[in-house]
Amino acid sequence: MRSGAGILPALAGREPEKPKPGQGQQIPVEAVAQQAIRQIELPEPVIHTSPDEDFVQVVRVPTWMWVDASGWGPVTETARVPGVKVTATARPRKAVWSMGEGGTVTCTGPGTPYSAEYRPEQPSPDCGYTYTTSSLGEPGRSYRVSVAVTWDVEWEGGGQTGQVPGLVATAERQLVVDEVQAIVAR
Repeated sequence: MRSGAGILPALAGREPEKPKPGQGQQIPVEAVAQQAIRQIELPEPVIHTSPDEDFVQVVRVPTWMWVDASGWGPVTETARVPGVKVTATARPRKAVWSMGEGGTVTCTGPGTPYSAEYRPEQPSPDCGYTYTTSSLGEPGRSYRVSVAVTWDVEWEGGGQTGQVPGLVATAERQLVVDEVQAIVAR
């Protein structure tokens, strides 16, 4: 997923530095930083859940959520013009999940993948949600679940540094949530 123009409010509105007498036209470091930031391609988050996202989630049973760890790490790009080199590094800060029934969850990491070392009824240690309502009355009989991963960028070059917070990469999918009814027999 490409970052785009319009995401650089910290650099917007600054006047370019004027070249000193006797020097040629010099490109401002901030402009080179903008170029490096525009080149960053944020990875699209890949949604995973347990129970598996391709199966039915169950009301009152913890759902674990995580994004691929391979997409949760620094992304670096460098821009160069004669006399100036700027390197920009984006790092993920948080993942905000919208669960489809009105609940949201904010996770400060990619989440923990479920494995057999955990009990099935155990909630996720860092990124989970428990549905309270079935999705079967919703359009498509499912909830639209989305995740928005927020990335912060630090750049350095030309003797300067800067930060641009709040770049976002998103993904979504449908999750079916059903309610299991128990029958008591004597």
